[in-house]
Amino acid sequence: MKKLYLIGNMKMNMNYADLEPYFANLTQVAENTSNVVGVCVPSVYLDFAKYSLENSKVLFGAQNMYHEDKGAYTGEISAHMLNDFSCDLVILGHSERRNIFHESDEDINLKVKKALAEGLTPILCFGEVKEEREGGMAFSVVERQLMNGLNGLDTDEINRIIFAYEPVWAIGTGLSATPDQAEEMIAFTKRLLHENFECHDNIVLYGGSLKASNANEILSKPSIDGGLIGGACLKIDEFEQIINTKVDE
Repeated sequence: MKKLYLIGNMKMNMNYADLEPYFANLTQVAENTSNVVGVCVPSVYLDFAKYSLENSKVLFGAQNMYHEDKGAYTGEISAHMLNDFSCDLVILGHSERRNIFHESDEDINLKVKKALAEGLTPILCFGEVKEEREGGMAFSVVERQLMNGLNGLDTDEINRIIFAYEPVWAIGTGLSATPDQAEEMIAFTKRLLHENFECHDNIVLYGGSLKASNANEILSKPSIDGGLIGGACLKIDEFEQIINTKVDE
């Protein structure tokens, strides 16, 4: 069976009362699967995640970070701070960071470099908005985001990154890319990484209204290595169904 990487992105959701039973259940779910399980929590709950998930098989991390080590950057968190919580992962370049908070490809590139330098595994997100998809620009947008986001990195560094393709028009809309659309873009991504950086085995996830009802169909595509799961990860029963997905190699 193919080993899938299934990572939840809680976004700005959950609280202590929700998280205590959630982490307990997620620990059990992760123990009983051969897939890789992770969750990225709001930064205020990183300490609770560290305590609750310690010695479990669940990877955990943050949803963002800044590229400087310290300074007058009110409201930001650094890679050093994430390491204080023993984080494994950090999501960078999520479409909501790009489109709501106006982070540029260059901003994201600096963050990826800093995360790698500090031993964190970045989940580098990329993807087109609806107008770009409908205008026939999806592939050029993805290529630009990837090439700019990876600027200055070598093959070994890029091999440490988890990638996540997010068609922005399918995030939180109830829509999702068809399995063939997701496969086409992720296969394209892997070709770009191979042709430009001589990378061969990068992990590329699909993110965009992935849920229990469509997980098997999407995750069974040959180029797709797993999912970055938003809303469906908030309900542990549904997240468990996704985590337990089994597809042939």
